[in-house]
Amino acid sequence: MKQIDTSPINNNELKPYITCKDYTVSRETFSIFIDEKSELLVTTPRPEDNQLGKYYESEDYISHSNTNKTFIDKIYQRVRNYTIKKKVKLINSFNLENKTILDIGSGTGDFLLACKKNGWQVAGVEPNEKAKSIANSKINQKDSNSKIFESIESLQANAQNGEHTKFDVITMWHVLEHVPNLNEYVSSLKRLLKPDGTLIVAVPNYKSFDANHYKEFWAAYDVPRHLWHFSKKSIEGLFDKEKMKVIKALPMKFDSYYVSLLSEKYKNGKSNVFKAFFIGLKSNLTAKSSKEYSSHIYIIKNS
Repeated sequence: MKQIDTSPINNNELKPYITCKDYTVSRETFSIFIDEKSELLVTTPRPEDNQLGKYYESEDYISHSNTNKTFIDKIYQRVRNYTIKKKVKLINSFNLENKTILDIGSGTGDFLLACKKNGWQVAGVEPNEKAKSIANSKINQKDSNSKIFESIESLQANAQNGEHTKFDVITMWHVLEHVPNLNEYVSSLKRLLKPDGTLIVAVPNYKSFDANHYKEFWAAYDVPRHLWHFSKKSIEGLFDKEKMKVIKALPMKFDSYYVSLLSEKYKNGKSNVFKAFFIGLKSNLTAKSSKEYSSHIYIIKNS
């Protein structure tokens, strides 16, 4: 296990914040520390890079692929189809002439497929081999220029002809919290964006009502896969280092319900749909005044 990486927070003092359990795979316990100045939370100890993969050895981490086995799966699939339409509507609202998009953490490719059907030139990054194969089979049909790569590095290595080296839009839907080398990764994102490009980052918000309600059982802590835990202030500070500006934060209202479903199971050993719905609803109602939703979509402009 690695020691705490304090480089993204300028080596500020870290204090214990909360202790959480990995309920998905290992059942191991991890601590989360806070840098109070930046409001960034850090999972510790952090697994070595070559050990991180074993914490993803669960069917839940193929973006729920196409499973409809459980009640939660069925809810997830319906909400996912709805949110994909909302995501495409968001990027279409930018009214771009050259519509190039890179989706990092593409999963099984459904978002990119929807983008492609809306006239976008698409590329993706997905480290999970099974998910990557499924995604490529969806977006490669009749268009060999569309491709999912295993990493940013492999994308850049394969872009020798100059295509897809700079993008109008880059999206990261619940991915940034998984990235080991945070500062380096943000620098890479800036290099991949066109000078006036837009980065869209969706991450959980540990200042939400549901996070405060469930505490160590809050499913969106998801240790140790989530290495970092963000607030609005920590996101703004992280990207400000690269002279990238957060221009808007949008709510992800469905996340409070889904996270509460999982959190109820972690806390009580069984699902409680009605209690989870109540907490999710209360979280969204509370956020109307606090502006602290379960997850946020950040619209970030390059400069």
